[in-house]
Amino acid sequence: MQSDSLILMGKVAATHGIKGQLRIVAYSGLSESFLSAGSFFLRDSSGRTQQHDVSAISVHGKKLLVTLKGFSNINQVLAFVGNEVLLYRDQLPEPEEDEYYWYDLVGMNVVTTDNRVLGVLESIIETGSNDVYVVASAGKEYLIPALSDVVVSVDTVARIMTVTPVEGLFDL
Repeated sequence: MQSDSLILMGKVAATHGIKGQLRIVAYSGLSESFLSAGSFFLRDSSGRTQQHDVSAISVHGKKLLVTLKGFSNINQVLAFVGNEVLLYRDQLPEPEEDEYYWYDLVGMNVVTTDNRVLGVLESIIETGSNDVYVVASAGKEYLIPALSDVVVSVDTVARIMTVTPVEGLFDL
């Protein structure tokens, strides 16, 4: 498999205890993908990526506690703190209808139903009640709520998101 099919899923936030467990923050909440993955990749700040098999994984509050095979002591895993956690795209379950992975949305062109080009979806903010899409173009930034009455369609093949121009939303 090629490294370009790796998807950034989280980050190693810290170690946990003295027996070599890692505390991982999942970027898209507590993803079932982590819980079912038998292995994942860790990428350090230099870009070096290594695959590791998972020995045990459990939910701990809003984080995941992971034990990697072959690591049983805190000193063996300290270097992993700060590493990015990646999975192959095919390790992820298919999203439900009208659900999308963030990595499929970021980079999309965003237009309104009246064909006004707003820009490119640069990032997504988790707010608790709904996500907010950050769309930027030519020095302007739009914050678009990820609500079904605002987001009309998402075309992952053409990489275009169409939104309803709600009154006042795009006035800057």
